[in-house]
Amino acid sequence: MNVSCKAGVSRTRSLALQERGKKIIPGLSQLLSKRPDQFAPDVWPGYFSKARGAEVWDLDANHYIDMSIGGIGANVLGYADPDVDAAVRAAIDAGASCSLNCPEDVELAELLCDIHPWAQMVRFARTGGEAMAIAVRIARAHTGRDKIAFCGYHGWHDWYLAANLGTENALGEHLLPGLDPRGVPRGLTGTSLPFRYNHLEELEAIVENNRGELAAFVMEPIRSVQPDDGFWEGVMQLAKQSGALLVIDEISAGFRMNSGGAHLKLGIKPDIAVFSKAIGNGYPIAAIIGRSEAMEAAQSTFISSTCWTERIGPTAALATIEKHQRLDVGSHLMDIGRRVQQAWRSAADRHGLSVHEGGLPPLSYFSFEYDNSLALKAKFVQLMLEEGFLATTAFYSMLAHTHDHVNAYSQAVERCFGELAALLKNGEVEKSLAGPQAVAGFKRLV
Repeated sequence: MNVSCKAGVSRTRSLALQERGKKIIPGLSQLLSKRPDQFAPDVWPGYFSKARGAEVWDLDANHYIDMSIGGIGANVLGYADPDVDAAVRAAIDAGASCSLNCPEDVELAELLCDIHPWAQMVRFARTGGEAMAIAVRIARAHTGRDKIAFCGYHGWHDWYLAANLGTENALGEHLLPGLDPRGVPRGLTGTSLPFRYNHLEELEAIVENNRGELAAFVMEPIRSVQPDDGFWEGVMQLAKQSGALLVIDEISAGFRMNSGGAHLKLGIKPDIAVFSKAIGNGYPIAAIIGRSEAMEAAQSTFISSTCWTERIGPTAALATIEKHQRLDVGSHLMDIGRRVQQAWRSAADRHGLSVHEGGLPPLSYFSFEYDNSLALKAKFVQLMLEEGFLATTAFYSMLAHTHDHVNAYSQAVERCFGELAALLKNGEVEKSLAGPQAVAGFKRLV
């Protein structure tokens, strides 16, 4: 691949809009993971003018290959996928919203249950966080209990942030530092109880100390590490013994390894599973699927929203899933992710850099094992921008990524790691930065 897309010198328009945005949008972005300070402040372009496949153009017409976060995992096929966009345009032409319901709701519900034969019923929303809140509400309504034991990242809603009420920082100790529960009712204190992946003894202690009070175990199926032998069997047995529902959050892991939930690969038997992100290829759609006896509880509580009935989301999901199945996209995502992880390992070994890499291949990450890791991250981002790549210490693979993309990226990583090694040796990392260092972002549960 001939990477002739090296970024131009100027990002004047992109950076100027960030300054405007900071004055009128608290936090600048609607999503923490897209804030420029998560990458390289005063350098990261921040805004896009156009995106297609794995290519992105910023406001200054600089052209990049995106080897970073793939729309935070939402654009599993790539940006502006022609098949999904064609289906969406047809839905818009036919009318995206109406006083009646769209038939795509039923088609998508049937498709998701066909892919996951253990499930019999489906409800829809439009974002992952709200879908998780719906799943928790259903679990509480079904069991008549309040408390949730959870493992992993599950969004911003009150039920989740309640873990930080009245503690030293429960989420920070286990997962995400710095999440202030201000605004979350104090009455929710003690209702959300975190435990770590592969630490069955922590879940056992939660069950023992909260007998008859747990509505659900809420868990990501897999993220940074593989499950230990017997871990999931133990979780499922504890759920059965305690009477809690097992809710699997597939918002990140789903449709990465296969055309469906990662729990299918791992042999997990949930009561409810939640999908978003990948199933719509960037269009807002979320699904809560589950066993009928659990899902019927949605009728005994109030869960309702006008925008959950529009047509574009389910139309995009149907087109995305059809293409995902037809092209065996999960295999491609795994292959691309493994190649990127190998590129990091090889470059780090060659230049003597202490780098830790891991994660499910389509959701890969690496970290610099140094005290000034955030400065190194910012410098890496800056160097890769100069090479014509949007890149950071995480990588989400897309169908649009090719082996040529990975080969060109690998060569750029090789050069950048070499420069970082030289800067480290001379103690000049911080001095070389064009702006401030990156700030600490999400730390996934390990």
